[in-house]
Amino acid sequence: MRHRLTGQTIVLTGASSGIGAEAARLLTRRGAAVCLLARREDELAEAADDISRSGGAAHVYAVDLTDPDGASLVIDRLLTDHERIDAVVNNAARSIRRPIADSVDRMHDYERTMAINYFGAVRLTLGLLPRFLEQGRGHVVMSSSMSTQIPIPLFSAYLASKAALESFTRSLVAEQGAAGISATTIHFPMVRTDMSGQTAIYQAMPMMSPDKAARWIEKAIVDKPTRISSLHGTAAEIAMATTPGIVTAGLRPVFTHMDRILTRRSRPTDI
Repeated sequence: MRHRLTGQTIVLTGASSGIGAEAARLLTRRGAAVCLLARREDELAEAADDISRSGGAAHVYAVDLTDPDGASLVIDRLLTDHERIDAVVNNAARSIRRPIADSVDRMHDYERTMAINYFGAVRLTLGLLPRFLEQGRGHVVMSSSMSTQIPIPLFSAYLASKAALESFTRSLVAEQGAAGISATTIHFPMVRTDMSGQTAIYQAMPMMSPDKAARWIEKAIVDKPTRISSLHGTAAEIAMATTPGIVTAGLRPVFTHMDRILTRRSRPTDI
């Protein structure tokens, strides 16, 4: 049972560190070969060497998925190098924390967030889709956020890109599910990664570990559920479906208060 993925090939983006690198290790322990995609080739090579030393199989593909030409070249290499590709995990992402009122002259924040979170993931998925259809099977994993299930402030660019990705995924399965295409959307809570660490106040916030987040990706590949979500995320989504105005208004002061607490905790104390 532990080696249920033996013989499978899985493409994984954002694989140079954090959740992606740990997920790659878990998947190779189950017998899969992983194709590691990210921008930083040196870190990808380090992750691949670590997997190889443990007896796993990992292949390195350095790529900037926001570059259409570079992405097309890597997709061609993947299809040439691997006769069979069983799944793709769209894990690469970027986040920006900024109020909408402070973004009126920063349209580029939205554009660059969409470039990797949405267009990069869709471009890779579309590139692999013909192989999936030819095989009669293929699984797509989309890393999303619990924050798309609940109205939170300050992350409009990030959350809009993830909401778009979720809609694409639903349409993909609606159209191609009968042809053997399946998908899992993962609604991660905040995870302690380099990306979340760029926001100082979140150093004081309890977060999911990268190891646990990677196990959610492992579950997505092995069990192929339609979605993976926390209990809090699921409850929030139900509440938003039934009383969205009340939930949005009620949470506004909660998030304001939480930001004050985190800001206070993140300040260095005098000794």
